[in-house]
Amino acid sequence: MRTPFIAGNWKMNTDSQSAVELAKAVAAGSVDIAGKAVDVAVIPPFVYLQSVGQAVAGSGVALGSQDVYTESKGAFTGEISTSMLKDVGCEYVLCGHSERRHVIGETNELVNKKLSTALAAGLLPIFCVGELIEQRQGDKTEQVVTEQIKKGLAGVSAEDMEKVTLAYEPVWAIGTGLTATPDQAQQVHAFIRKLISELYNEQLAEKTRIQYGGSAKPGNAAELMGQPDVDGLLVGGASLKAEDFIGIINAAG
Repeated sequence: MRTPFIAGNWKMNTDSQSAVELAKAVAAGSVDIAGKAVDVAVIPPFVYLQSVGQAVAGSGVALGSQDVYTESKGAFTGEISTSMLKDVGCEYVLCGHSERRHVIGETNELVNKKLSTALAAGLLPIFCVGELIEQRQGDKTEQVVTEQIKKGLAGVSAEDMEKVTLAYEPVWAIGTGLTATPDQAQQVHAFIRKLISELYNEQLAEKTRIQYGGSAKPGNAAELMGQPDVDGLLVGGASLKAEDFIGIINAAG
């Protein structure tokens, strides 16, 4: 049985006060987190990681980072290392988020290096994959996702793969108000699980959690997570409102 996993990616939002207030509200309002009926993480901007980590300490809400660099230290202006993230209490790290791929220009190869670096340091990657609208319209969803997964997981052992959460992000449904239907999400999630089975083994594929990330909100959370291969949600905009994010968490629990 896969424990549902809800992660809130705050992206480049909040300020120092609202970040702490949001974190405290999520920690206070979420049900049954300590009992692990659902795993929850908040992923604030780098500059608020420490204060948000302190705000959720002891609550069962985990802390995640939006990115990580491939080197441990040195002359890499603007980057952040695994040791820095662990120092402030991070457990999770996003790798390959669609905005990193399509806005910043990260390649599958760089995503693979970041994911491998995170694993080597004991961080838990949330590995994001997904297609653009023109790729979906061109019936290339499976082709795109296959390439992203094969290249992103290159060199990752089965033992390390057990620590990876996958997140399917239909890029056309992020920040647009559009949402993949539950059937559309399930179709791709089932394909991803089959691919993991082929790359590793069926037992590992059955244990791997696959989140859906694409305009998830309280009104569609339960239906999305009711699909057999949807194991949680990577939430964007709705994670910035405590009431909405708590509603999504409660729908999972």
